[in-house]
Amino acid sequence: MKIKRKPFDQFLMHDIEELNGDLEEAYLEAAFPLIGQIVMYFNALEKDLDSLIYESFSDRSDQLGIIVIGGMNYSAKIDLFKRYSDLLHIALQGSYEKYDSLIKDLRECGRLRNITVHADWNNTDLEGYTYLGVKVTKEGINQEYIQFSIDSLNDILTLIHHTRFKLNEYWDARGILHSKKLQK
Repeated sequence: MKIKRKPFDQFLMHDIEELNGDLEEAYLEAAFPLIGQIVMYFNALEKDLDSLIYESFSDRSDQLGIIVIGGMNYSAKIDLFKRYSDLLHIALQGSYEKYDSLIKDLRECGRLRNITVHADWNNTDLEGYTYLGVKVTKEGINQEYIQFSIDSLNDILTLIHHTRFKLNEYWDARGILHSKKLQK
């Protein structure tokens, strides 16, 4: 996904009203189902993460896990999961080969989901550049746009699916490692 920035002038405006409405509408009609799937499957990924955190605390009840992560945002849940898993790896004297990649992908799924959900889809041009917001830096104020193509939206979906699979694969491998440690 490409990002473009436009210097902020006096008023927050977009150069979108000059575009062909029919073409823009066709793009949005193709994008909206993918946006909905991103939301739905990301929510499933977050619920999978929640369940693994619950089970980390106790395999007898989800109550303690629910109390601990209640009100936590997704990023905080990843941090908690990572801290717990890091300590578990030390205790078990082992790790999972794809663990760092899993944590990176969990974070990237959250970042991409937020960009997708919080984009101003009413302000999308024919090139698929969608308004994200303003960035204030030392150089001034810029309006920021990100280019969502149908392919990039599909790539986000693919990442979410693969990350769910990696999360479950990690949990299975963690259980095997734990069982081997108990047998020693």
